[in-house]
Formats: sequence, structure tokens, C-alpha cells
Amino acid sequence: MASAEVKVAFVSNHNGTSLTEVSLGSLLAPLCFLSRGLFLIVFHLGKGVLPFSWGTHLLLDFTALIMPLVLSCTALSDILHFVIMGIAVVDYFVLYLLYKNRKHSNQGSLYSTVDRFVHSRVESNLVPFVTVFRVLVNVKTAISILAVDFSVFPRRYAKTETYGTGVMDFGVGAYVMANALVCPEARGKDIRGSKISHVFKQLISVWPLVLLGFVRLASVKSSGYHEHVTEYGVHWNFFFTLAIVRVVASALLALFPVDTSWLLALLIGGSYQVVLETTGLKSFLIYNNDRTGFLQANREGIFSVVGYIVIYMAGVQVGSYLMKSRNLVRDWIRVIRNLLLTSFGLFFALYVCQRCIEPVSRRMANLPFCIWTVAQALFFLSCLSFADLLLLFSKAISNFSFVSSSWCPYQNKKTVADEKMRKNIDALCLVQSVNRNQLLYFLLANILTGLTNVLVDTLNSSDVLAVSVLLLYMFINSLVIFLMHINEITIKFW
Repeated sequence: MASAEVKVAFVSNHNGTSLTEVSLGSLLAPLCFLSRGLFLIVFHLGKGVLPFSWGTHLLLDFTALIMPLVLSCTALSDILHFVIMGIAVVDYFVLYLLYKNRKHSNQGSLYSTVDRFVHSRVESNLVPFVTVFRVLVNVKTAISILAVDFSVFPRRYAKTETYGTGVMDFGVGAYVMANALVCPEARGKDIRGSKISHVFKQLISVWPLVLLGFVRLASVKSSGYHEHVTEYGVHWNFFFTLAIVRVVASALLALFPVDTSWLLALLIGGSYQVVLETTGLKSFLIYNNDRTGFLQANREGIFSVVGYIVIYMAGVQVGSYLMKSRNLVRDWIRVIRNLLLTSFGLFFALYVCQRCIEPVSRRMANLPFCIWTVAQALFFLSCLSFADLLLLFSKAISNFSFVSSSWCPYQNKKTVADEKMRKNIDALCLVQSVNRNQLLYFLLANILTGLTNVLVDTLNSSDVLAVSVLLLYMFINSLVIFLMHINEITIKFW
């Protein structure tokens, strides 16, 4: 087994990959999500029934949604563009066949069919692609935290040391933004009681995160598990960051309207960058090798909280926009357009920042890092929403709506049988399973990652063994969380 020092060196001193490759990776998961939905539609049209056994549904979801993500960041990472093109061609071919064999095929041309679809209504009690975004961010995080310890995982995907854009760098910021999208403020929940009592309740509610942070700290220190100190510091970890971000954001949103959260994000991020540029803080964070004292020992984790607050506040703004009630397909098309335009605008702002100020730095969570995270997250959201829109179109032309975690065409009258069918499908969906216990899924992934590193010599494993271990690890994660879901078990402490 490699020593802890060797493992630390293996995950350290990396410069990341290009913005284009990270964005390219954001296309894969939406295509897989679309493929899974199209398979269920085609299977029903061909057989007249759906495979209702829980094992079949778990195997389908794991094969369609998780296996491609594991392979894309390991064995197939160098041909990712061909993988994406291949899946896109297959999806297009299936969509074409569904259109050619659609119900009521005598109702006009493609243009008239699409026009009717655009002006049709959609069931919009929830925003399904937001749920899928949150789940897939969690899944990608679970894959990466173990995969990074294997040589089959490209070093350019690992977290960067000081500057750069690694896939795992985006994963950290995206996880924060995913939580912000569905926070009470984004969902329009009113504050009950005084603002002080509300903030105090939020302070109390994060105790599981604080506890998990201390449990992780104690387990890492007692076991001698390898630590990348420049990631968060000697004693800090991501659980502490999540807790502080949540409390500070709640306090800010108690003082200021939710609609101004984008402005708060801009002011905080801009002010933080000014401080980095005009004081010795940047040198303190990057070049100071002294780890004596709590502040110096954990400077990366402590000061990067500011950047994650910026990302969280931006996520609240996006969430409040997406949670508005919309009933027409054309309204959601406008939403997708606005997400894309905002993403492109932020990417342009990132280009300016990187040329005029400094590159992206996860270690400092500087302004370019915040802009990149939000821009990339919006691009990922828009891709997922577009895939969901195509799936909705497929449902409409095939007259089959029982695909979980996606939009459904509006129905004036819902039969008891339809409601029962939809409930059964949701109960056998891996996306809904992870969504039900997201924090537990993340915690379970961390525990299994540590256990795998103890049992497997990750650095010297062959590519075949590494991929096999990763698939087994993700399947165990999926199986545990799936069994909890079908038994309606929710672990929530607050």
C-alpha cells in the first residue's frame, strides 16, 4: 500500500483542464437522462408494460445514469467527445422513430406538431430538472472523491493546487449552488417570527453538518488518512464550509429581499476580490507556508467561505426565478433561453476577469471562480432542462407519460390508475432515491471512499480493477439509498 505522503502527492499540484472540456462533460449526463426516459417510452410502446420489479429499475437507472458517468471520467475520458456524439445520435434516431410512429400521425407536419407542443400546457407543481441537477451533482461528487485516488482518473480532472479549472473544482461549487436552488428563501417561504429567531433557528439547524465535520476531522486524524492540506487546511473540511455558508446566507436573506441576492453576490464577490488584490491576503493564502495557529493552519477553508457565500447567493437568485409558477411549454422555453444567455454572459465576464485580474482559483474561491461556477452550473441546468423538454415532447407524441423525474403533459382528468402508476414509477426511481436522502448519500460515499482506500491499493491498481471497484462502490451506494427509498425511509435530523 502506498503511504499517505505518496497519496497526497498524487492528488496535489495539478493545473486542471480547459473550460471547454468541463463544459463538454456537462452534455453527457443530460443525454444519459434523456436516453433513460426514451428507453422507458420505447419499451412501453413495444411491450405494452413497464418492468416494475425494483431490481430491474435499479439496474436500468444505474446502467443509464451512473455507469456512463463513471466510464467517462476514467477509461473513456480521452474519447469523451465521441461518447457524447454516439449517445446523441442514438437519442436523435429514437426521437425520429417516435415522431414517425406518433399517435394521431395524420395531424399535420412537423412544424404544426411542434407548434401545438409549444403552446400546450405542462404539469409544473415541481421543477424536475432542478431535482435532477442536484442529484447528478451529488452523484458526480461521489464518483470523483474516490476516482481521484486511482491513476485511471485523469490528473487534469483533479482539484487544482492554486489556479485552474478542474472538474472536481466545479463539483465543489456546484454542490453549494445545488443546495441554494431549493433553500426556503428560493422557494418563497416566508419567515415566521422575528428575523433574529429565524437566523437562530438556521444556526441550530446546521448542527448535523457541524457534527459531521468534527466526526470527519476526528476519523481522519486518528486513522492517519491522507489529507490534501492546501484544499481546506489542517482541521477544516467541506462540512464546516456548508454549515457556515448556510447560516451567513440566512442572515443576509433575513435582512435583504431575495430578489436582491444577485446584487449581494456581486457586491460580496467584488469586495472580496478587491481585498485580495489590494492587501496581503492573496500572498497569505498562497505563499505562506506557516501552519502555526488556527487561522494560518486553516486559512484556505476559512477565507474561501466568502466565495462560497457568493455562489450560494447567486444560486438563491436562480432558484427563486425557476420556482415561479409556469404552465405553458413556451414559458419554459423562455426560461431555458434565459439560462443559456445568462451562462454565456457570465462566461464572457469570466474571460474578462481572467485577462484583466487573475485566473480561476478554487483555493481562494476568488471572483473568477465564483463566476465560472455559476456560469457552468447554469449551462448544466440549461442542458438538463432542454433534455427534459425533449422528453416531454416524446411523451406528448407517444401518449405515454410515466417517466419519473421529468415533466408531464397537462391532463384535465387524472384517473386513479394513472396516479397509482405514476406513484409506482416514482417509488422505483434512483433519481428520486438519491433526492430523498441527499446528505446521507454524500456521507455514505465519504465512508465508502475511506474504506476503499484502506482495503485497496488505489495507486497501483490496474485500470480494469480501478473501474470495477468504482462501479461496485457506486452500485453499493445506489443499492443502499434505493432500498431506503422503496421502504420510504428518510433520514433527516432537522
